[in-house]
Amino acid sequence: MSLTARFSCLSDYDPDALSVEQARAFIRSQLTPVGTRERVALRSALGRVLASDVIAPFNVPAHDNSAMDGYALRHADLAGSGETRLRVIGTALAGKVFAGAVGAGECVRIMTGALPPAGCDTVVIQEVVELDGDRLIVPAGQRAGQNIRRAGEDLAAGKPALAAGRVIRPAELGLMASLGCAEVSVYRRLRVAFFSTGDELCSIGTPLADGEVYDSNRYTIFGMLTRLGCEVLDLGVVRDDPATLEAAFRDAAAAADVVITSGGVSVGEADFVKPLMAQLGEVLFWKIAMKPGRPMAFGRLGSRGGGDEHAAWLFGLPGNPVAVMAAFYQFVRDALQLLMGADPLPGVPLLPAVSSVAMKKAPGRTEFQRGILSHAAGLWSVRPAGAQGSGVLRSMSDANCFIVLEHERGPVAVGDTVQVQLFDGLV
Repeated sequence: MSLTARFSCLSDYDPDALSVEQARAFIRSQLTPVGTRERVALRSALGRVLASDVIAPFNVPAHDNSAMDGYALRHADLAGSGETRLRVIGTALAGKVFAGAVGAGECVRIMTGALPPAGCDTVVIQEVVELDGDRLIVPAGQRAGQNIRRAGEDLAAGKPALAAGRVIRPAELGLMASLGCAEVSVYRRLRVAFFSTGDELCSIGTPLADGEVYDSNRYTIFGMLTRLGCEVLDLGVVRDDPATLEAAFRDAAAAADVVITSGGVSVGEADFVKPLMAQLGEVLFWKIAMKPGRPMAFGRLGSRGGGDEHAAWLFGLPGNPVAVMAAFYQFVRDALQLLMGADPLPGVPLLPAVSSVAMKKAPGRTEFQRGILSHAAGLWSVRPAGAQGSGVLRSMSDANCFIVLEHERGPVAVGDTVQVQLFDGLV
């Protein structure tokens, strides 16, 4: 079924008045991971997505061991009430097996990670005992088996240690190293081609002519894609010429899994851009009820019916710099992670904060204001980061969060609770 048919089958979907959540849900419903796998060295796996489960080849820990520095003993030797005196007969060190036998009324000094001597089933931490020569004085109240990590309690041999779809972070690197994994199976990097459209755009390093502006969008898009671990292909600035644009779209679709453009999707902008996108594939054009970033195109290039598995997904973003970033983070980022094979997430968590200023807001659209979140006197508060125009890129640089004002929300008063998306972990 074509994208248009799928879209039209969904109730309450209006391409001229689409909510943020509707757009997110439809995009997610269309995508499946690229699926191609490769094996890479463990040190090269950071930020990649696991393509298969990592199975523990042995128990972790491999043996019972002490969780604390203290004394290993037999719980049966402890008095039912009051203190117990035991004779210390040696020391058990991590990485070495205590060779002696522990008899009744005896104990062994033990270090964290050391194997308890045969017969010892309990470890008493060193902070609660006293020494009188070679005699250990143990207070009452010790539990049998305390302070001993059991073999396999972290990971059981033959069981999944990490599931496919996990993004590999430093902790996952360490976990796989602890299992002796020298290589790991990951999904290949997602290939993303991008370019900007517009005769007014100028690449940096070139003097500006009258009416021209430097193209910032390619650099923010490059940064956002690189942070996600994509393989990026920058096709530069493409002029508002049908033949040139068609060649750029065809080259991008042939080389990449995803094509991202900025500019050319607003009403009145280069009328040939929309029909050209439709000619090369199947593209839906949406007016999303959000600010900034209202116009957006989504679809596939290289297949009219959307059934060609080799067609590239297309995201046509607005041209204003802040709108580009807002649309990317609210729609494209999650879509790319899904295509990478990562476990789908419901989006970046929203956290409550108190607004320190009044903000204008009309019901009927979701607004993503750039905000500065701060903490004082035990309270998190937020305020807008300067001018909120969609062309004011400095507002993104100064901000540390989006202030997310919901679709049906009206004006915000001082002291009202609002929701924020932290840039840390998002951008």
